[in-house]
Amino acid sequence: MEHLLEMKDVKMYFGGVHAVDGISTHVDAHEMLGIIGPNGSGQTTLINVLTGVYTATEGQIIYNGQDITQKKLQNMTSIGIARTFQNLRIFKAMTVRDNVLVGQHLSIKANLFDAILKTKRFRQSEKDANDIAVKALTMVNLQDHIDDFAGAMPYGMQKKLEIARALVMSPKLLILDEPTAGMNAVESEEQIALVKRIQDERGIAVILIEHNMKLMMKMADRILAMDAGKEIAQGLPSEIQNNERVIRAYIGED
Repeated sequence: MEHLLEMKDVKMYFGGVHAVDGISTHVDAHEMLGIIGPNGSGQTTLINVLTGVYTATEGQIIYNGQDITQKKLQNMTSIGIARTFQNLRIFKAMTVRDNVLVGQHLSIKANLFDAILKTKRFRQSEKDANDIAVKALTMVNLQDHIDDFAGAMPYGMQKKLEIARALVMSPKLLILDEPTAGMNAVESEEQIALVKRIQDERGIAVILIEHNMKLMMKMADRILAMDAGKEIAQGLPSEIQNNERVIRAYIGED
């Protein structure tokens, strides 16, 4: 069976620091892979390698049958990979709608000539982009805040806006780096439930980095546990939560 995404012995070294040290894993279509580990375990670095923020020191990344090891971040949306970042990257002085429209700039078909003359193609592209934006914002329950300024919204809603901005690229694989960071327990539960609903309704694969172990065990189909850049376990949530190496990594030795 061909996986949607496969990482083979991926390594990312910064001088003598082995931030990612020989990770092999995969994600299948419609699957949610959770990546867990104590702070500094290399999860975000692994995602940065996968999405072209960094180029792997060694290893190979295959996506949809294509070797993407050398691809850069700006090329990922064109092949169906979208992500959010651990720290918010929204434009706080822009409206919610405009934040999502900016996320579509790579897919708009009209050119500069069309924009200057306001051609039929330009007007149609604008309408299509707006329709897609409204649909994505409705999916994350922000449809009533379309014309609000992003910076004026509560933090939890800003995190939802980031997800909407990723969704407008119609990804086959959505990568979320700590989507509940900074949220309280109720907000976190709602956010992960939202991610699961998006996965089900869109039929997409999800890679989720999350420190809330309770939510991860509840939502993920499979889990990769990392510590100090290495894999310490990989398997079903029921297998991971009873794994002695994972328990030691989180709570230490007796």
